[in-house]
Amino acid sequence: MANPLLDFTDLPLFDQVRPEHIAPAVDQLLAESEAALEATVAPELPADWDTLARTLDVVTERLGRAWGVVGHLNAVADTPELRAAYNAELPKVTEFWTRLGSDERLYAKYKALNPAALNNEQRQALKNALRNFVLGGAELQGTAKERYAEIQERMAALNQKFSENALDATDAYSYYATEPDLDGVPADVKTAARTAAEADGKSGYKLTLKLPSYLPVMQFANNRALRERLYRAYATRASDQAEGDSIKFDNAPLIREILALRREEAQLLGYANFGEVSVAAKMADSPKQVVDFLRELAAKAKPYAERDVADLRAFAKDNLQLTDPQSWDWPYIGEKLKEARYAFSEQEVKQYFQAPKVLQGLFKIVETLFEVAIRRDSAPVWHPTVEFYRIERDGKLLGQFYLDPGARAGKRGGAWMDDVRARWLRPDNGKLQTPVAQLVCNFAEGVDGKPPLLTHDDATTLFHEFGHGLHHMLTQVSEHDVSGISGVEWDAVELPSQFMENFCWEWDVLKHMTAHADTGEPLPRALFDKMIAAKNYQAGMQTVRQIEFSLFDMLLHTEHDPAQDFQPVLDAVRNEVAVTVPPPFARTAQTFSHIFAGGYAAGYYSYKWAEVLSADAYAAFEETAAPDGTPSVETGRKYRREILEAGGSRPAMESFKAFRGREPSLEALLRHQGMA
Repeated sequence: MANPLLDFTDLPLFDQVRPEHIAPAVDQLLAESEAALEATVAPELPADWDTLARTLDVVTERLGRAWGVVGHLNAVADTPELRAAYNAELPKVTEFWTRLGSDERLYAKYKALNPAALNNEQRQALKNALRNFVLGGAELQGTAKERYAEIQERMAALNQKFSENALDATDAYSYYATEPDLDGVPADVKTAARTAAEADGKSGYKLTLKLPSYLPVMQFANNRALRERLYRAYATRASDQAEGDSIKFDNAPLIREILALRREEAQLLGYANFGEVSVAAKMADSPKQVVDFLRELAAKAKPYAERDVADLRAFAKDNLQLTDPQSWDWPYIGEKLKEARYAFSEQEVKQYFQAPKVLQGLFKIVETLFEVAIRRDSAPVWHPTVEFYRIERDGKLLGQFYLDPGARAGKRGGAWMDDVRARWLRPDNGKLQTPVAQLVCNFAEGVDGKPPLLTHDDATTLFHEFGHGLHHMLTQVSEHDVSGISGVEWDAVELPSQFMENFCWEWDVLKHMTAHADTGEPLPRALFDKMIAAKNYQAGMQTVRQIEFSLFDMLLHTEHDPAQDFQPVLDAVRNEVAVTVPPPFARTAQTFSHIFAGGYAAGYYSYKWAEVLSADAYAAFEETAAPDGTPSVETGRKYRREILEAGGSRPAMESFKAFRGREPSLEALLRHQGMA
């Protein structure tokens, strides 16, 4: 029977891929890529862009696509067999890409290319490639080169193990609560918990550390002991502080080794630390510039954060008889104060956000603003709840995407966008390949036969990931290394995603995407006004929390000695910027997958930096909106052309200035968050 991973005729055959397909397919594609590399570096092959692309890129792109399918399934449909097959191939794949990126013969071919013979897109791709060869160790010799390759392979294994530990530690925990334990917890959350307990053949209510279960308990459960129990389990995941058998998932040794290897890699490449390596391909000029930016933002935000905490403390003392709030109390106090101050709760709002209706509203704003049509489509999928769509303009296909919204066992937590394939004018057949994306979220499933209900935060997350998807799918760039999100500086890649979040606060958008679960009535204007009044509720606290993560990440990769314990770095950062400090047993770093397993190492600040860009970009829409608040299609067109369609074909600052006519400023962000 044919191997589904080797079928590149169209979309991946996700429903047919089995663990036993992985090794034969990946080994074959590695062998083909190996042969293509040797053919490319042969002296007789001319240093010509199209020739290199036809000989090498066509073959390695297939390897990337097949391995992407395997990695995706490992993240959304993890089984012991799949995990074993993935881990068996991971070192070989890592070794090949590392060797390709540091091959001095290939580097010489690229250096021999004549930039004058290339178009603008190709020139940008060449510039990136030459930089990446240097960062990939192409200028290293002998033992240094060998050691660099060893580090990459070991790092890939450590990143994967970190991710597995975080997932397994989260999945391993459950607590069966009684009815009285859950006083105050929303009915739909209780129904889901009861169903989960019944599925295990247990009585009571099954609580887990997956966010759709964990968060509502922390926000709404009146039982303080229950909140403490769950908080302790959540805050000690994948650490030596975890209860019982879960201690085997401790990520601390992995973190220490990852940090040591990153420092060693940086020094091999001639940099003082990994922070310098990280910013070499970003908008920021240096780690110092990043740290200064974060500290400047902290100085502006901290007074607001301190005021937030003072409000919470006073409310807890006067209304909840809590004189000494602990970490497991803050979400609960926050929810109660919000209800008291703004007279609404997350739960009340959630009844209006039915997932299908929210999706319809999202599509409507995208179709209007970016002059496209989004239609249902069909493709093989990895789970029955996954949906597939196409985006068109004037009947012409621009891109397609999978949407996987629900949380389930064996699926990594969080939300993300991934590319299945990039837009590319293929050099092998001269045809235009259209881009395909995957949008993954972790929302609660519907209960009692009703559609899933989203919190307003969930809706914002959906818009965020769709922003990444639009960046990938609406690109008009035909060179695959700089089309869509490829080649975009990491600290600018969140601009389109965070930009889309703003629409979740626009009345004209919300009224089209809400319908009460029981009555079908749209969100009442009075409730929306309360939400707007509460929009910047705890904005100070949320900002300093993001700064805490970002500063910890950058200092960890610059000033910290990997031979020393990393926890004191986090403690020192908290002393500097935080306004609430977790208990000594909390181990946040041990599940900080973004920086230890997800590509954000010395780059977590990107979220805050991109918020500056996205707030400023959105301000252009505020400035040009019609009197009734309708966004300007002309501004939408300009944004689409200068930001989304341009992809990575030019530096992000150039794209931003082409759209905005100037460099970005902090002002719009501070204003949007009520801290101006």
